[in-house]
Amino acid sequence: MITQFSVSPRNVCVWLNPLFRIGYKRSLEEEDLYNVLPEFRSKTLGLTLQSYWDEECLKSAKELKKPSFCKAVIRCYWKSYSLLGIFTFIEEATKIVQPVLLGYLLRYFETYDPNDYHGLELACYYALGMSLCLLLLAVMHHILFFNTQKAGMKIRVAMCNMIFRKALCLSNSARGKTTTGQIVNLLSNDVSKFDDLTIFLHYLWVGPIQVAVVLALLWGEIGPSCLVGIALLIFLMPLQTQFGRMFSVYRSRTAVLTDQRIRTMNEVVTGMRIIKMYAWEKPFAALVSEYRTEEIVNLMKSSMLRAANMATFFSASKIIVLLTFAVYVMLGNTITASRVFVTVSLYGAIRLTVTLFFSSALERLFESLVSIERIQTFLNLEELPKNTNVFCQPKDASHILKSCQGSSATIPTETAVLPPFPQSSLLSAILGELPLDKGVVKVKGQLTYACQQPWVFPGTIRDNILFGKELDPAKYEKVLRACALKRDMELLPDGDLTLIGDRGATLSGGQKARVNLARAVYQDADIYLLDDPLSAVDGEVGRHLFEKCICGILKDKPRILVTHQLQYLKVADQILVLKEVCRPLLPCPITEQSTRHFCSCMAKPDQTHTQLLTYSKRLNSVINSSLKAEHTQTAVEEGRSQGTISTDMYYKYLRAGANIFVLVVLFVVNIVAQVTHAFCIPSLEVNAKHCADVFSGLTAATLLFGLVRAMLFFYVLVKSTETLHKRMFDTILRAPVHFFDVNPIGRVLNRFSKDIGQMDVLLPITFVDACQVILQTIGVIVVSAMVVPWILILVVPFLIIFLFLRRYFLQTSRDIKRLEGTTRSPVFSHLSSSLQGLWTIRAFRAEQRFQNVFDAHQDLHSETWYLFLTSSRWFAMRLDLLCAVFVIILIYAYLGAGDVGLALSYAITLMGMFQWGVRQSAEVENLMTSVERVMEYTELESEAPWETEKRPPLDWPSQGLVTFDGVNFSYSADGPVVLRNMNATFLPREKVGVVGRTGAGKSSLVSALFRLAEPQGKIYVDGILTSELGLHDLRQKMSIIPQDPVLFTDTMRKNLDPFNQHSDEELWNSLQEVQLKSVVEELPAKMETLLAESGSNFSVGQRQLVCLARAILRKNRILIIDEATANVDPRTDELIQRTIREKFRDCTVLTIAHRLNTIIDSDRIMVLDAGEIQAYDAPYTLLQDPEGIFYKMVQQTGQQEAEDLLASAKQVRIPFYTSLREQESAQQQARQHHQRQPGDPRDAHVKPLSQSLPSYKSGGATL
Repeated sequence: MITQFSVSPRNVCVWLNPLFRIGYKRSLEEEDLYNVLPEFRSKTLGLTLQSYWDEECLKSAKELKKPSFCKAVIRCYWKSYSLLGIFTFIEEATKIVQPVLLGYLLRYFETYDPNDYHGLELACYYALGMSLCLLLLAVMHHILFFNTQKAGMKIRVAMCNMIFRKALCLSNSARGKTTTGQIVNLLSNDVSKFDDLTIFLHYLWVGPIQVAVVLALLWGEIGPSCLVGIALLIFLMPLQTQFGRMFSVYRSRTAVLTDQRIRTMNEVVTGMRIIKMYAWEKPFAALVSEYRTEEIVNLMKSSMLRAANMATFFSASKIIVLLTFAVYVMLGNTITASRVFVTVSLYGAIRLTVTLFFSSALERLFESLVSIERIQTFLNLEELPKNTNVFCQPKDASHILKSCQGSSATIPTETAVLPPFPQSSLLSAILGELPLDKGVVKVKGQLTYACQQPWVFPGTIRDNILFGKELDPAKYEKVLRACALKRDMELLPDGDLTLIGDRGATLSGGQKARVNLARAVYQDADIYLLDDPLSAVDGEVGRHLFEKCICGILKDKPRILVTHQLQYLKVADQILVLKEVCRPLLPCPITEQSTRHFCSCMAKPDQTHTQLLTYSKRLNSVINSSLKAEHTQTAVEEGRSQGTISTDMYYKYLRAGANIFVLVVLFVVNIVAQVTHAFCIPSLEVNAKHCADVFSGLTAATLLFGLVRAMLFFYVLVKSTETLHKRMFDTILRAPVHFFDVNPIGRVLNRFSKDIGQMDVLLPITFVDACQVILQTIGVIVVSAMVVPWILILVVPFLIIFLFLRRYFLQTSRDIKRLEGTTRSPVFSHLSSSLQGLWTIRAFRAEQRFQNVFDAHQDLHSETWYLFLTSSRWFAMRLDLLCAVFVIILIYAYLGAGDVGLALSYAITLMGMFQWGVRQSAEVENLMTSVERVMEYTELESEAPWETEKRPPLDWPSQGLVTFDGVNFSYSADGPVVLRNMNATFLPREKVGVVGRTGAGKSSLVSALFRLAEPQGKIYVDGILTSELGLHDLRQKMSIIPQDPVLFTDTMRKNLDPFNQHSDEELWNSLQEVQLKSVVEELPAKMETLLAESGSNFSVGQRQLVCLARAILRKNRILIIDEATANVDPRTDELIQRTIREKFRDCTVLTIAHRLNTIIDSDRIMVLDAGEIQAYDAPYTLLQDPEGIFYKMVQQTGQQEAEDLLASAKQVRIPFYTSLREQESAQQQARQHHQRQPGDPRDAHVKPLSQSLPSYKSGGATL
């Protein structure tokens, strides 16, 4: 078990062996992971750091200054981390002792005397000392490295816990200052900086001390000549500091751009269905490309700095040695083997520290300071007050609730809240989400809440309903039946244990509404706040929910029901009518036009509560017997690749950044740079008399080619990342809607945040370093074989062992890394889902439970991350121990003085290079799993082309004639058919209402028309077969007002007109038509005002009006309204309907609605049931059939409402044609388009209107 691990080398050698044996035989699964250690649990670490942050906030408040998150982090971790500094110092001191002992050993060989037994004894001691140093370094380095990585992991996990905890507490005004994308970026990229920071941070103080000690030793070895080399090293330190500051600047810019890109990606994935129906993929692609291009510019600049850093590291030792010995020779000294190799070894001991570790520490420090500042800004955002009895209201909402200041009301058993529109604000104030301007709201008892826009989270349906409560089978069964979910559960593949996708994408709108209601009902609450739960379901299901649930299970509980359906008001104990100023009106005569139905319902005292219940009982048998289940898609598990990363994957990765010619040039430059590097030291020893010329030339070439190699390499790899991101995003935009329905948003965002982040930063550095070290290793082997050929006898078997170990390690390490990627996705999905349902979570007081779920996701990820760290140490320690054995064997071998110096120098170099090269190559393969995951999303199934060779006429469609000819439709190839054999014609300028019970296929009709999945059969628009057109040519010519209005985080102008096709005058006119002009004019920058995320600074009704303004601007002949008024108040509904009648009088309009009064004045009504057309005729004709579905739906609205609907149906006129002859002519034209004869069975629902429409008498004339 992982709990057995300690810093003991024995444990490192043993406890992971069973896991590696399993990983070598088969792929690892989550069940193979060990439980996370208590010290790494997210909750423990988060609460510890949170306590220090709270203490810092209190202290700063007293001192009237801004709290410093950096100080809190330091106070929390400085003790444990300082202890690691001591071990860092010991390790670096050991590296210095090693070359000193090497010098003594070489001097023995230079003055070798076979009879000098005392010298031999000392040489053995020196050899023993070197051996112990090698073994000590092999063990201590990895214990130290592992513990510094643990420290970074603890900081990262603690910060993630705090960030999520803060997100659950954000006030509404604070949420307007941040976005989901920014929080995802904080959790993915910002906190990950601390994983690297802790590894290098101690070198900021160890480095200067090490330089001072080496200076003293070099002075004793070569005298004043060492000052030149040390001076150059000291010069590099401020240079690296400047580089670090520049990294900080670029990191700040990149972080902001990454926030914007991920925020946009979050909105794109969330609103993909709307984007596709609007054909807005291109403007969003341009927006993301703009952010990504700026991000790449800053990334390229920082990569060039890294290239300069790596080139400096690559050639610094050679320049230092050149300058040092040039001065040494000029001062009249003679070069000896011992002086050369001791000097080179001492410089080598501090080269890593000064040119790599010190610079890396500065780079990570400045980047981490930027991240801390960003996290601190987030943690300082305003929180929602924790007092549940007294709520404080932000100023911007005070005008809504100000007239409640002097009023009070006691809630009886059942209160119905009637619009116009501040009813949700009233519930929000009760919940504490919208505090009051004055006064208090006192709540006695536990609240529960069903939100207006249904919210479900990724998980099983049972989890969504129980919401943390224990399962009571009897109660659970009762709730399922009351919420009309029983039949749905029976038809699902896994029943209520079926996994649902992110945002409930696999459920229909009606199913989400019922699950949302069932969650509230299952809670043992004292007061139930129900915010319009009946709007998303049809009248039949709505009646069932009202009677069996709201007035059934909850009959003994206080309920506040917000509703637009006035037929249910008679059973209310009290009715609260809210005006715009939120003044409560008790039941009394109301004369406003918007509440005329309320007056008519209340005007007849004889129609009492008892009469309503009698009427309800009469319908019970019909309701209970006819409720049908809806089709549900099932969320898919995230896949993982198996086996090794193929060579083809590496080739695709490199080819994404450059063509073949550039890659060949890169290869040649790498070889030349390595050749010049490999022969530097041998030239100094073998050609000592001419070293000034040869060594100088090789050093200059090393510097030049090293710089060119690094810059070219980084350029290619950054371009590869840029290209793969573009390909992935383009593929995502072209993926069918079904992909987004079954894949959680966190899974997609994980690719665009963490995986792309690793490809942007970590992979290029590791890739370049691995290639560089591998080439250096090959170069050292070649040169050593030329000088000391027999060294190959040891090198070859050790190389074989290394490669076997690498293969054995990677079998397990790759799977661990892949598991790390898949266990990271739920963290982001949970964050995104929690932010969407924040009001519900807080209403249920479930913050701690969601925090616990987040911690569980983090702990699962920590299990894989911890295993990744420990397995890397397992591998690296074995490599270092093998290298130590290799060098020890060489030390005790007998060689000549010059040869032993060269051999030992190369052996020590190989010890580091072998293990580092193998480790880095393994790390490259691990990081390539991110490329693999991105590549997976570049090869997704694509929908039909956006444009084809067949382009419609510019004025198409000029009439708006739509014909369905034998259409069958399903959302996926293996999914059930949701529309069956549909044959129907929608005539030009005809207004058609589409109704049906929940799950009847109404929204599927829209999906088929927009080809969100490819339908079988034929759909014609003005005689043109839509399947032959490009998707954009089709979708741009139809307008839709969707059920869920989607606004994006951009300007109002871009939300209305992303293609910049309309003038300012047209935009303002469209806003005027929907009565939003005054609202937009009051915004700070008017049309250029940047909207909040998802348009959250607008109400649902206002967002719906913006969608209507979009439709007005597009001026298309076909308009589809998909439940657009389900969640808006009657006043907004009336405004939308009036605008549609006026602005779209010459258009073909299809209106899908649950509110029958919305479509009762349509020319014809299509009744769908189970994906088939049950009736298609004029409203009044349909109402003449008592057995018809439409008749029953009307009757279920209540007696008074049914009478009003019948009266409205009688008044329907025929505005779209002046004569029946003209109508029949249009129908004949439709038949000619499809080569059908009159009387064709497929025209069963398209019979001449002279036969289908009833006679209407108006002013003595018969139509």
